[in-house]
Amino acid sequence: MKRLAVPLFAGLALTAASPAPAQPMDADEAAIRTIVEGVALYADRGEFDRLETLFAPEVRVDYSSLSGEPVSRRAASALLTDWAELLPGFDRTHHAISNIAVTLSAAEAEATADISATHWIGTDVWQVDGRYDYRLTRDGDDWRIVAMTFTLIGEAGSRAVTARAAEAARADPANYVVRRQTRQAVLDFLTGLEDKDMDRVNALWADDAVQDMPYVPEGFPSRIEGREALIRQYAAWPDTAGDANFTDELVFHPLQDPEWVFAEYRGVSEIVPTGRIYDQRYGGLFHVENGRIKLFREYFDPRVFAHAFGLEEGGDFYGE
Repeated sequence: MKRLAVPLFAGLALTAASPAPAQPMDADEAAIRTIVEGVALYADRGEFDRLETLFAPEVRVDYSSLSGEPVSRRAASALLTDWAELLPGFDRTHHAISNIAVTLSAAEAEATADISATHWIGTDVWQVDGRYDYRLTRDGDDWRIVAMTFTLIGEAGSRAVTARAAEAARADPANYVVRRQTRQAVLDFLTGLEDKDMDRVNALWADDAVQDMPYVPEGFPSRIEGREALIRQYAAWPDTAGDANFTDELVFHPLQDPEWVFAEYRGVSEIVPTGRIYDQRYGGLFHVENGRIKLFREYFDPRVFAHAFGLEEGGDFYGE
């Protein structure tokens, strides 16, 4: 059988016509592009918990060309709370990202992107066009945004829709906002005990608040019901405790319902009547509604409690 002859020039022509394979994108550049795109995507979807993971704990923010407000350094959680108190109040938002450019160094990166952000309430619309400039730093294997600047290029429609959106968001708070309020109430409760600020502590109880303590020494109440009863229960704390710390090892475990949170923390305090140090590990289940504690279910070791307060020697809760 004769072999089909292919002229050399024809083979060369076919080779020349084939496109060269594209160079693979650098993995860090891809990660940073994903972050820039993720900011827009998660903002539109109202996924503010995920959005927070893209930022460093503190961020330099410059929206001066849009709002006239000065450049500031913000906790990422505070910045995203501002967003969560506005964006979900619109019927829909769409942040269209384009022309992303990334400049990399070993531990830092810069990225720019054009954006067209459109916000709707009914038939009313507000559209903002501009550019974002981001600065990012490496955090282990990940990258985090540490600075962002928005430069306004143009806008259409009316900013008046933002006031309506903020009102709607207040009437139906996003889970992110509620979860922050829940954590803040727990933090205020524990720091209030640290500071012996009973006015702060007392203001946190709901009228129908309940404190459950499933593991208490014999003879100690395991359930206290109502705000007034709780105020009486804690009234002697400033005279009973010396230096106290409840927040150095505080860890929050969020639950599906944003009004509920489980907290783990270590409490270390001097018990004045006995002269003993009360060093306890706690688990606390909290239900917070509208910023006030409705349920505090407290888990602790009753043996450590009894020793610190002198219950083994016949003392009462305050070691008397």
